[in-house]
Amino acid sequence: MPRRKIASSPEDSSEINVSPLLDMVFILLIFFVVTTTFTRETGVEVNKPKASSAMQIKDKTIKMAVTREGTIHIHEKQVTLQELEKILERERARTPGVRGIIIADEKSETGMVMRVLDKCNNAGLKKTSVAALNE
Repeated sequence: MPRRKIASSPEDSSEINVSPLLDMVFILLIFFVVTTTFTRETGVEVNKPKASSAMQIKDKTIKMAVTREGTIHIHEKQVTLQELEKILERERARTPGVRGIIIADEKSETGMVMRVLDKCNNAGLKKTSVAALNE
């Protein structure tokens, strides 16, 4: 039986299928976008104090942070007390039953936390909590 030779041209062997590579890149991109979107609550890192009565709140909330330096952060930007009150009033008008959560660093000044709590009450938020880690 005679042997057959298979003709091969250089054009046929030089193609690389990149479809699986693109699929993997898009899957990794989606994974990183989803995981990094939910890592920050207020735009600043704070060390929350611990409390045995701490619980998870699942309602619509506005999160504000008070750092150990005494700065106030909301929606990933630093604001003054007057700006905070205006933002809270707008959020309450947009979502009437919204709750406030103050995420204060355990070394933050109590007076600043109280001023933020006062602004929450002035803006008309009915329920405002101070965040803590469960022991």
